[in-house]
Amino acid sequence: MEPRRRPRPPTFEHARTDLERALDYHFKNPALLNAALTHPSAVGPNEPHYERLEFLGDAVLDLAIADLLMRRFPDAKEGQLSKQRASIVNGRTLAIKAQEIGVGAFLLLGKGEEKSGGREKPSILAAALEALIGAIYTDGGLEPAHHAVETLIADDIDGPAVERDYKTELQESAYRRFKAPPVYELIATRGPDHARHFTTRIRIAGRELGTGEGASKKQSEQAAAHAALDWIEKDLGEQQQR
Repeated sequence: MEPRRRPRPPTFEHARTDLERALDYHFKNPALLNAALTHPSAVGPNEPHYERLEFLGDAVLDLAIADLLMRRFPDAKEGQLSKQRASIVNGRTLAIKAQEIGVGAFLLLGKGEEKSGGREKPSILAAALEALIGAIYTDGGLEPAHHAVETLIADDIDGPAVERDYKTELQESAYRRFKAPPVYELIATRGPDHARHFTTRIRIAGRELGTGEGASKKQSEQAAAHAALDWIEKDLGEQQQR
């Protein structure tokens, strides 16, 4: 017996507005957007879901980021480019990006995945984001797909790379400790264009765990994640002493 198609979340009608704005792309064929947001558990075996688009999006993402890095760092060696691409094209980083643009709220999931927290699972979020890139490529071609990728990851390749990825560490720690993802909020931007300064606040499960500052949005988010990890480590230490 084929699984029954479950109704989409009430917010799905806003997906075209919210996700298209985040990706800076307007779908000519909304069925592709629908498919990119549909988990295989939600439909029958012959109905469209995100796996084929995920396969395509993975290849498009690799090409787009390689091309972007080549243009941004014309003097970088292959090893340096490969290392930076690997830091961007991995499941954890893609899941964070999907979370930042709210992909989880628009997913169509089967009953089991819904109950098990599928909207917040990094593997599902990463797959859906790759499917969205594949859907853009199918709908509009390589140029808008490249543009969408650059829109998503521009902050991750600007300026010096951080030695430690606090955001990834916090993503994992938050799920273990709170069963909820970290939420980053840009609360202040100051300074002239050539010397901007950003301040980011982080919340997990409604609790503010720290703020961070930096010369880019990415750096301020990393600083906020560092502060949140310090708070979690301190809190765990205090609990063990009780």
